[in-house]
Amino acid sequence: MADIRPFRAVRYNPEVAGELGQLVTQPYDKISGEMQSRYYDANPHNLVRVILGRKNPGDSAVENVYTRAAGDLKRWIEAGVLKSDAAPAIYAYDQEYAVPGQPVVVRLRRGFIALARIEDYAAGVVHRHEETLAGPKADRLELLKATRAHCEQLFMLYSDPAGEIEGAIDQAAPSAPDVVKDEYGTRHSIRKVDDARAIGAITAAMRANKLVIADGHHRYETAMAYRDYCRAQGLASERSDYVMMTFVRKESEGLSILPTHRVVHSLVGFDWNGFLSNANRYFEVHAVPATGDPAGWAARFAPMLEASGRSAPALGVYGGRGRLALLKLRGGLNLAESLPDVAEGLRRLDVILLHRLVIEQLLGIDRQAVREEKNLHYVRGCPEALAQVDHGKAQLCFLMNPTTIDQVWENALARHPLPQKSTDFYPKMLSGLAMYWLDNPLGM
Repeated sequence: MADIRPFRAVRYNPEVAGELGQLVTQPYDKISGEMQSRYYDANPHNLVRVILGRKNPGDSAVENVYTRAAGDLKRWIEAGVLKSDAAPAIYAYDQEYAVPGQPVVVRLRRGFIALARIEDYAAGVVHRHEETLAGPKADRLELLKATRAHCEQLFMLYSDPAGEIEGAIDQAAPSAPDVVKDEYGTRHSIRKVDDARAIGAITAAMRANKLVIADGHHRYETAMAYRDYCRAQGLASERSDYVMMTFVRKESEGLSILPTHRVVHSLVGFDWNGFLSNANRYFEVHAVPATGDPAGWAARFAPMLEASGRSAPALGVYGGRGRLALLKLRGGLNLAESLPDVAEGLRRLDVILLHRLVIEQLLGIDRQAVREEKNLHYVRGCPEALAQVDHGKAQLCFLMNPTTIDQVWENALARHPLPQKSTDFYPKMLSGLAMYWLDNPLGM
């Protein structure tokens, strides 16, 4: 049972901090070096200094990126750059965006921000859909210990086919929204909902819900670790048992998942024709023309891959110099025999077949090498994946259809997490629109 509650969000005070668009950022794990520099230059109070500060050569145990983050946050609160809302509220959060690669397709993703009790996965309330790595969690835990603040959003899915919760938000007394457009053109709008009747309806409706993490697995598991740390150190309080989340209903037409393509490099003795011959064990292999402008044939190939994927799992593979093939899973293949250690609900997912049959068995890249990204890395855009092959930075790339919302939801509830980078929910939720400060003197 999901325990949701309103809270006193800490937010930027534009009268002191400046324009909101110069203060908020993309999530920490999506910030490149160039973006970090741009955020630093945008405003001395930009949140990047807290969530992804610069490391210095002279950093030590007493002066480092985490202590500087805590110091900045403390000074900003004392100076009124950041200000706590006086009364607990939830926060309606809407994102209007154009789908990448389809600029004429504009969608609206609606959600709301609130606190939720941190639950162990075994409790069956919060479900993950992807595996995590230890390194990012260790980094985020040190930051949380230093700042005692959750500054970034956890993106959670819930089920509400009739849209009752969105209806309750719509019926609440309106308030003026904060609006900002990010560097990708997405319009973000956040407004406070402190209507007691609406909050009561929303928290009651959420009690029967299960939650699936869409984005933010590392941050959620960091919140779990921090809760446990506080308990072990005798610092436990009700506040450390909760974390800030943004909730989006899984039936929303505004949800978009983008594919994440795989780029493979540094294979010893790789042979394109030999690879396709071996792939025939599992897939129907169809050669596809790939001459001329890559943007042109890639645009023609995308709908072909999508159409093939409707009837059976399908992958695209590009080996440069016009070598393009469509791999479609053979009908009648005994996947229980080929993948005996894979749960039935996962066996027909494109990303599982790519990793277990192609990457591991056909290319001989073991799981540890995959985790360490020794021979492959992940690319969102098809043009970038193709260019890396054409420019000799990779030997081949695999072009993917996106994982569906139903596949994410059903496998998460069945406790069958997907491999890393199986999903790319778009757009990302901005960091800094609302923050949960555990030491807020006004209360939760």
